[in-house]
Amino acid sequence: MVHPDARRLGITRLKTRQLSLLLYLHEYRSVLRAAEAANMTQPAASKMLAEMESLLGVPLFDRHARGVEPTRYGQVLVRRARSALSEIGRAQDEIAALSSGRMGQASIGTVVNPGTNLVPQAIAAVKREFPDILIKVEMDYSRPLVAKLLDGQLDIVVGRIMGPEGAGELDFESLADEPHVVLARAGHPLAQQPQVTHADLATFGWIMPPPGSVLRSRLDMVFLEHGQPPPQNIVETGSLPIIVHLLRNSDLLAALPPESVQFYLQMGQMRVLPINLGVRMEYYGIVRRRNHQLSPGAERVLEALRAASCKLYQDRNDAGWATA
Repeated sequence: MVHPDARRLGITRLKTRQLSLLLYLHEYRSVLRAAEAANMTQPAASKMLAEMESLLGVPLFDRHARGVEPTRYGQVLVRRARSALSEIGRAQDEIAALSSGRMGQASIGTVVNPGTNLVPQAIAAVKREFPDILIKVEMDYSRPLVAKLLDGQLDIVVGRIMGPEGAGELDFESLADEPHVVLARAGHPLAQQPQVTHADLATFGWIMPPPGSVLRSRLDMVFLEHGQPPPQNIVETGSLPIIVHLLRNSDLLAALPPESVQFYLQMGQMRVLPINLGVRMEYYGIVRRRNHQLSPGAERVLEALRAASCKLYQDRNDAGWATA
């Protein structure tokens, strides 16, 4: 059995080219295809994998007739290797930015609701004071965003920690909850009714988040709890612009936080249907990697997010904001 200190030393001796090969092996599940992607011969790739396993004293991949499969040790190293290589790439980007006179960059992930108000407000504040910071924004559901955060592809996520995987490596600053309502175009047949039931909702088409998302699971469960099958006439998308366009130009329904389409509600182009849908998501907040030093640009964004959240959510409370 390899001593833990020896294994730790072995990890420090791994080279970036070895880590790159590791990721290719994980992606392709084939030594030949991984070797081609890494621009080396198959024997060289096999030798490099054997060297990594020798350094660490554990098998990283199981070999079989169809290719290779990562062991539990390999899965751990793949996740860490992806993060390490991402950090190296981000460091190169930061150095290039600093050498060209910019303050660096920040990559932010956000779920829909804060992506329509909090995050844009914070970014606008940063750009007013630090116009040279490059800010990249990605909107998605919490689970894929947090996975990218753990991999080092994002600096900050405004979303939720949806499960135990990686939770011990994350810090969470709670911001606000996110009640969902049923939305439709202003002239929708259900918008003319004084009260709407779940049976009424089931007769129309729906814009749904992708399968596997928490919101999709909860929507399906709400219909089942009210004796209705989940909608079958659906469009699956997580893109807010597509959702908005479909809502305004069809009889499709969608469940969203009303803040995300507040402009269209105020303009009278959309309506919140008179029903308590029964879907409520957990609080979202600022998610970061624990003990990870942010770049100067990301630090400015973090400060702006905190400042904007104080004003935005305080204003909402002071105004007695309601969803209907």
